Amino acid sequence: MSIWGGITGGFLGFVVLGPIGALVGSVIGSNISSSSKKRRPNNFDQQVAFFAALFACLAKIAKADGRVDEAEVKKIEEFISTKLNLNREHRNFAINIFQKAKDDNVSFEAYASNLYQILSSSPNSLLVFYEMLFELALADGILHPNEDYLLKKIPKIFRFDENVYKSLYEKFIEKTNDYYKTLGINENASFNEIKKAYYKKRKEFHPDTLIGKGLPEEFVEKAKEKFIEIQEAYEELEKRCQK
Repeated sequence: MSIWGGITGGFLGFVVLGPIGALVGSVIGSNISSSSKKRRPNNFDQQVAFFAALFACLAKIAKADGRVDEAEVKKIEEFISTKLNLNREHRNFAINIFQKAKDDNVSFEAYASNLYQILSSSPNSLLVFYEMLFELALADGILHPNEDYLLKKIPKIFRFDENVYKSLYEKFIEKTNDYYKTLGINENASFNEIKKAYYKKRKEFHPDTLIGKGLPEEFVEKAKEKFIEIQEAYEELEKRCQK
């Protein structure tokens, strides 16, 4: 089921405020402030705000080194067509958000902070989002200092442990595949500890859990990759423990 019905032709009553709300309003030509005090944000508002925040932050990362190159454009298209499975209408919305945010005067920190307000109750969703930023930053095979500077800001904004940046850096830049880190345990963990960590992570990233938090189906598809990664890590460690 699509989350986007009715977005074309104007989107009156969008009530997620801050830079994300203003960005959506500028893209679809809606006066979001007129009704913002009349009702609380609903699930539809939050889902649209999530996608706006996602592509706004992606735009800031892509432009961090001064230009958006072909490799980054291809990575955005990959996110749209493969990771999120957006149709033409939704793709146009995402691209328009990207283009607007790429050249506006709003900071990366402002968009990321607004996103945290929307998804603060779902830190695992924020983690998947953080991984997508790393993927885009590495699209051209080089982590530019300005891209790295922005990526380092995320843990503080999202209230992550400071080691999260290090783990993702090792995963995407140093090309490590540390199964223990995937499950959030140390290398001296017993099999019982491994199993306990696995079941905990499995529950946290299970698609049904994320759907229950009101996230759009398109994003859940991306989260499934994390779920598979957790499964693979456990199966590999299980084999090692049985040897």
